[in-house]
Amino acid sequence: MQRAAHCLNPLMMVDVSSRSDPPRKCCLSIVIPAYNEEARLGRVLEDYLVFFEQQEAFEWEIVVALNGCNDGTELVVASFQERDSRIRMIVNPEPIGKGGAILEGIDVASSKDLIGFADADGATDAKSFYTIAQAAQSCDLACGSRWLPESDVVRAQGLGRRFLSRLFNWWVNAFFFLGVRDTQCGAKVFQAELLKDIRPKLVIADMAFDVNLLFLVKKSGGSICEVPIRWEDQLGSKVHLIRTSLSMALSITRLRWIYSPLAFLRPCFRPLEMWIYNRLHR
Repeated sequence: MQRAAHCLNPLMMVDVSSRSDPPRKCCLSIVIPAYNEEARLGRVLEDYLVFFEQQEAFEWEIVVALNGCNDGTELVVASFQERDSRIRMIVNPEPIGKGGAILEGIDVASSKDLIGFADADGATDAKSFYTIAQAAQSCDLACGSRWLPESDVVRAQGLGRRFLSRLFNWWVNAFFFLGVRDTQCGAKVFQAELLKDIRPKLVIADMAFDVNLLFLVKKSGGSICEVPIRWEDQLGSKVHLIRTSLSMALSITRLRWIYSPLAFLRPCFRPLEMWIYNRLHR
């Protein structure tokens, strides 16, 4: 530093110590829960890898949480790990539910800024997820939404699934007053700092995980914003229309009960609850 100063005109000396370093990039961890996604996950990882390699706003990583896979999903992820060390993998030998897989990924995510998750079927592409992540820098939780006027739904769900989706959304908002149009879109990004407070309270690991997350964010006083996205329904869905709908209805009812003044009565009905749950998941 002294040698450089001797080369300067004394009348033009500058305080080098006052120069600020370039602003640090925001860190983003993307968790992708995957259950037997050998056929679709490669295309999704390719999309996300290529897109995020070209953007400059985030330092990023992708954590794929395998949820009891018994196909070649692990080999697909391993091939991408050879290409880029920012792709990581957690292997859960037994199924632990979508929410359980997301929580596993969250627990090992390295980002201290933003953590998000996206479905393994690629319904939300990398560009849309990037838009959600940008929005999350100015709120506590940013949700992708298929039901905003600005959203671009390339291929919609079938009529039956759309009807049940709207019915479910009405039921959720009647129970929890979330004011969120699309609670179930599988693309969300949230502040990692907020997650520290609510992580121990996330008790639902099945497909109602999103509602549990949204409710806890709102209960803690956090801000939620919905972001219009490009969304495309994917073939090969593992959602069984009637069984999944009944299972989610049970989960929502259970979640409302957990956070109600009558929660102390829940152990009395636990055997009935487990019987219904086991019947639905045969």
